[in-house]
Amino acid sequence: MNTAAVVRPIVRHVPHSRPWAPCPPSTGRRHESTFRRGTKRLRVKPEPSFLKTGSSPQQDHIVFNPPSSAPSVYHTPSIFLPKDDRRRDLAAVAYPSKTSAASKRLPPPVRKPYEKKYHLKEPEIAEIRRLRREDPVTWSREALAKKFECSSLFIGIVCEATKEHKEKQSRIIEAVKSRWGRKRRTAREDRGRRRETWGLDE
Repeated sequence: MNTAAVVRPIVRHVPHSRPWAPCPPSTGRRHESTFRRGTKRLRVKPEPSFLKTGSSPQQDHIVFNPPSSAPSVYHTPSIFLPKDDRRRDLAAVAYPSKTSAASKRLPPPVRKPYEKKYHLKEPEIAEIRRLRREDPVTWSREALAKKFECSSLFIGIVCEATKEHKEKQSRIIEAVKSRWGRKRRTAREDRGRRRETWGLDE
């Protein structure tokens, strides 16, 4: 049986109101209402306190313009208030549960509080420089800081390693870098480029 003879009469009787046309592209249209709303926002006048006057500072400064609201003692943290300030008593009377709960919710200190020592004099500093100069491998910054009970930052300020030791450390670092793969080398180069742009405001 011829299939084309059966299909043609069916297609012939299918009603076609108009030929097929491609769908228009689904692009957004900006109506007059949205345009007017956007331009209206741009016509809002700025707050007078943000405008520059003759007495305005010429350098960068902070503009303090809080919204109008009821005053609260919590606007200024208690740590910044003097000990005899009356707002401390007002906070304790108005919010007794909050003040007590806030003090209990404080996390433990990351580092145990300690008092800085300024006990090293010129003889001790000369001894630090001598040890660092004679044997920088044994007397590293950490070893000297532990011996003289100070920070490694202070050791780096008062003395530095010899030129030969620095060159030796540079050769060790270059040997380590030579074993890097392509991914690690690319990642380190990207990190260096990001560090260079920190102070460029980019």
